[in-house]
Amino acid sequence: MKNFHHPGDLDPYPATNALNRLHPHSRRAAKGMGQALEIRTAEVDDARGIAVVHVTSWQTAYRGLLPDDMLDELSVEQREGRSRAMLADPHPAGRTIVADRDGEIVGWASFGAGRDEGAGEQGELWALYARPDLYSTGVGHALIAAVETALCEEGFASAYLWVLDGNDRAATFYERRGWTEDGTVKLDERQNTTLLERRRTKSLG
Repeated sequence: MKNFHHPGDLDPYPATNALNRLHPHSRRAAKGMGQALEIRTAEVDDARGIAVVHVTSWQTAYRGLLPDDMLDELSVEQREGRSRAMLADPHPAGRTIVADRDGEIVGWASFGAGRDEGAGEQGELWALYARPDLYSTGVGHALIAAVETALCEEGFASAYLWVLDGNDRAATFYERRGWTEDGTVKLDERQNTTLLERRRTKSLG
């Protein structure tokens, strides 16, 4: 899992022409895995796989950054139910894509217009997760490349994302992809815990 995103905030969305044009360039073999990795639009039947990646990513990446009881209480079944409902009734403002290896969901990302006040003219990467046992195998890179291309083709000149303070793996990943901190931070209250998030931006032109 790459960036901070609350378990209740998944916003899955349908494909547009930009993703369809991107699709042929989104198939690749992750390093050392030997099977083709397909980046495609999320479907209702992907809900279980999305939920597994979401929960296991949180429990791995945020251990030590978030309270243990908060992480231990995360439920794949509950996450699956939310994902399935939202994938069945998608919102028009953005999209969710998945990384599919031989029929198995190994990562996903959601993105669209900026959701923060005054940020509607920018694109935003809302969430990106890869299965923890597949970190550093190319899954995250394939997903973010697809997101960047799609946002650019939709007319966004720049985009931003939020990373939880202390999530060094995510910060390093995004830094290597050209997403740099701009000094903006925000506080988020979650279950009696105050979280500090740092914004990163990238020009898409």
